Amino acid sequence: MFYQLTLGSIVISLAVVVQAGFIVAATNWLPEVTKWIAKGQRTARSGLIVILGTLWLLLAHSVAVWMWAFTFMWIEAFETFEPALYFSLVSFTTLGFGDIILPVETRLLSGLAAANGLIAFGLSTAFLVEFLLQIRKNHQRDNEATHNGPEG
Repeated sequence: MFYQLTLGSIVISLAVVVQAGFIVAATNWLPEVTKWIAKGQRTARSGLIVILGTLWLLLAHSVAVWMWAFTFMWIEAFETFEPALYFSLVSFTTLGFGDIILPVETRLLSGLAAANGLIAFGLSTAFLVEFLLQIRKNHQRDNEATHNGPEG
């Protein structure tokens, strides 16, 4: 039990670090993105940025799922990679079909993978909400500057 909890905690920690890296990268791009949006058709460009931001975070989730799959292979919970990846995805998304399960000696890891998914999706949701708010603030600021002129 202690081994499972330790291993699961390590994988969760690494997955959170990966996701934080993706979020920091996206945050660092935000000033450039808002300048790009302001130069053209704002609605279309804003939509494109939301799509790209969402796909960027999905990539972070995918990396975490693959980390779990490699962990399951490393502990020899599965004989081939496809069921390890499938189980990892089903657990991470908390879907939990139950058609493939872990051996009894490693089954705590499925709950930890699900907890990791909950954390990851929560972080992504919080980031996307803040991201959208920043885009909206920039639109409002640009509109006020356009309507009020340089004197404000």
